[in-house]
Amino acid sequence: MSTPKYKRILIKMSGEALLGEKSHGIDPQIITSIATQIVEIKKLGVEVAIVIGGGNIFRGVQASASGMDRSTADYMGMLATIINSLALQDGLEKMGLQTRVQSAIQVDKLAEPFIRRRAIRHIEKGRVVIFAGGTGNPYFTTDTAGVLRAMEINVNALFKATKVDGIYDKDPMKNPDATKYFTITYDDFLRQHLKVMDSTAITLCQDNNLPILVFNILKEGNIFRAVMGENVGTLVSQN
Repeated sequence: MSTPKYKRILIKMSGEALLGEKSHGIDPQIITSIATQIVEIKKLGVEVAIVIGGGNIFRGVQASASGMDRSTADYMGMLATIINSLALQDGLEKMGLQTRVQSAIQVDKLAEPFIRRRAIRHIEKGRVVIFAGGTGNPYFTTDTAGVLRAMEINVNALFKATKVDGIYDKDPMKNPDATKYFTITYDDFLRQHLKVMDSTAITLCQDNNLPILVFNILKEGNIFRAVMGENVGTLVSQN
């Protein structure tokens, strides 16, 4: 079997990816599908960490726009990411993988506190580490948390796993004539105000030369193909 292009990755999943056909909550079939794909790349020796959003349960920005205190809303969103992390942990462990959930906010009964050196050690031992609770601070998205954790554990690439098969010049759900980018620079991403990731997250990646691969996680086998360096999704890099 060919050698994977990436040895250590962080997968940043949107909470909405867990919806499946549901309007809210978590679809167990999606959890099983994602877990199956992660088992597939673990067999190649790829080291995996994960950050999950909470938008399928609660979105802090939307609640804030409706009048809720922004910090309170964001903390509620962090709790939603912990729920999603525990659901994914359950799915992975049913597949026989060892996992750890580390949270940026203290929930001792449910998860370890985030400690960088401990997280790296878990990964080196072959465990999948799921980072919950965002950055632990309001006003920062889980995209930014994903980039931050990715840099802290020294990954080769950040996989931005969504429901769309890459980055387009406009929303492909609303515009059938949208054009897909197979590669794009950080500068062009920021210049065009593309909405796949927030600008803080992209700037962090640019400053630290961390490549981002945006792809559709709901298509079976895409994580494997991405790890092997196949042309799936859109690659965001320096050039």
